[in-house]
Amino acid sequence: MSDAALAYGYFDSPVGRLLVAGDEEHLHLVSFPTGSRAREPQSNWRRDDSLFGGAFAQLSAYFAGELTQFALPLFFAGTAFQNTVWTALRDIPFGETTSYGMLAARIGRPTASRAVGAANGANPLPIIVPCHRVIGSNRSLTGFGGGIATKRFLLSHERRARSAGGSRGDEPWPGGASS
Repeated sequence: MSDAALAYGYFDSPVGRLLVAGDEEHLHLVSFPTGSRAREPQSNWRRDDSLFGGAFAQLSAYFAGELTQFALPLFFAGTAFQNTVWTALRDIPFGETTSYGMLAARIGRPTASRAVGAANGANPLPIIVPCHRVIGSNRSLTGFGGGIATKRFLLSHERRARSAGGSRGDEPWPGGASS
């Protein structure tokens, strides 16, 4: 992520207080309060919750089971490969999962499952870009920057919301493993 001065705010969610950061045009970061990828605002960032009304409204709708896909302007500052993986993550339907290998095949790099895993782990916008929907080929819940308990919660939340009829995907993701 760039060291540019960003604005930030906090969103209280069922998985804890999320740090949200961005500029006037794009969302740059969502960070869990705990886990291996937890972030804190940098000293040159400024608190301005008013910039994140749209993000906060969509996060609220997601956690209420009413939103299946986010429609926010996002800023990806990764490598070309990371950006490809992060874009592909957004195509995994709400309430479904896929494996790292299947995602690698989906982006045309079938032997790059470890690189896909590394890119997935570097995702600066979890939940919005649903990296939690990627699981091990044996269906195990593998590493997650917000912690395995958070990943388990997000997947369970999506399954419950989908089965309750509040949120439905259209068709299974090609080559994906449904939850």
